[in-house]
Amino acid sequence: MSSPDFSGKTIAIDFETATEARASACSIGLAFIEDGRVVRVEERLIRPPENRYSPFNSAIHGIRPEHTRHAPDFAEVMAEFVPDFEGARMIAHNASFDFSVLRACFDLCGLEYPKVSYLCSVKLAQRHWPDLGSHRLNVLAAHLGLRFSHHNAAEDARICAEACLAMAREAEVPDPFELALKLGLNVGRLDRRGYEPCSFARKPKRAAALQA
Repeated sequence: MSSPDFSGKTIAIDFETATEARASACSIGLAFIEDGRVVRVEERLIRPPENRYSPFNSAIHGIRPEHTRHAPDFAEVMAEFVPDFEGARMIAHNASFDFSVLRACFDLCGLEYPKVSYLCSVKLAQRHWPDLGSHRLNVLAAHLGLRFSHHNAAEDARICAEACLAMAREAEVPDPFELALKLGLNVGRLDRRGYEPCSFARKPKRAAALQA
């Protein structure tokens, strides 16, 4: 079976945050997909506002103030990656969280949103692998036999990308965005005018046929 043919830029994204505030990104992970495989994984630490951390958040991801004291702020990190984002197709696991972080950080910095379309890999997995007891990233990694270090932004982005590639291969469709259409998902969109969430549009064709 051939690999999915991903056209254009496809990037899986993940954030870790320093506090309960969405605008407190302290780490970003990106996994770049080309020709049906992950070809590049990047991670950058980000200095959150006032370099303030919640003990609860630090206990989850292990990032503390001393790790980001001299790190670039969000605007500096985005200066490196926004050219990659513009016009890209993006994927995030629990996209409502990661894209709320992205929007909040852009808003705090007074930056314009890039134009992207995006999928939530949780929703995609819920439709493609409905019999899994959970659709958390560690469960998907175990299902696919992949080694995984959870709550590391680069690792989370990589597994998100690998899971979506695997779903596309299993469904024998060119890419996850075509699979989303088949499974009844609305693609999310972000641009300078605002955003639309990735959402369930309807029951997948297979389920509808079974009920007919």
